[in-house]
Amino acid sequence: MQSVLVVDDEPAIVTLLTYNLEQAQYAVTSVTDGPAALAAGLTGKFDFILLDLMLPGLDGLEVTKRLRQEKIKTPILILTAKDEEFDKVIGLELGADDYITKPFSPREIIARMKAIERRLQPATPVTAATPQPLQFGSLTIDPSTYQVTQAGKVIQLTPREYQILLFLAQHPRQVFSREQLLNGVWGFDFTGQTRMVDIQISHLREKIEADPKQPVYLKTVRGFGYRFEAPHNG
Repeated sequence: MQSVLVVDDEPAIVTLLTYNLEQAQYAVTSVTDGPAALAAGLTGKFDFILLDLMLPGLDGLEVTKRLRQEKIKTPILILTAKDEEFDKVIGLELGADDYITKPFSPREIIARMKAIERRLQPATPVTAATPQPLQFGSLTIDPSTYQVTQAGKVIQLTPREYQILLFLAQHPRQVFSREQLLNGVWGFDFTGQTRMVDIQISHLREKIEADPKQPVYLKTVRGFGYRFEAPHNG
């Protein structure tokens, strides 16, 4: 049974999420403030974290930042009552995987969690041959271990960053619009949320490119979207 950490200081929200998640066969732990959320998240024992932005003691953005600094890769879904794009964008830039604006449907949250789960599953069945690493010059992407290395050094990626990189690398030189990446990687209809793609691509460039402003692998195709370039693969 997968486990979910629910972090919100509104009892009604906690009750609603706990009931629906347990009905969907998730084990739920809940806390109501930022310090408790950080302590629980740092254990690394949860499969998902549903994290409210406005929390006593330590806000959700700071919790997200600190978890990612400590290399906790648990998918984080931000819960926010704000409509301001600023907070959503900052949350994603700090390493959150997704956000949902209140009021929300518990079914929507579960659907997004399942979409993330599908993307984290091995690309081939257990009984099939182990997927081979993808090699592009000094960059290696290993689907069997979810590990990315650059010149032999392990690159720490969030689950979402890894999913985007693998998706693009599996289709080298093919141009994908932001909408296609949203559907192909997120596995959910995020109409109008293309800014999320730009944020994740920017993160990836900072981590895998020698010069993020002059990317070798993750190319922008102006007016269309992005493509993965394999400069050393013929």
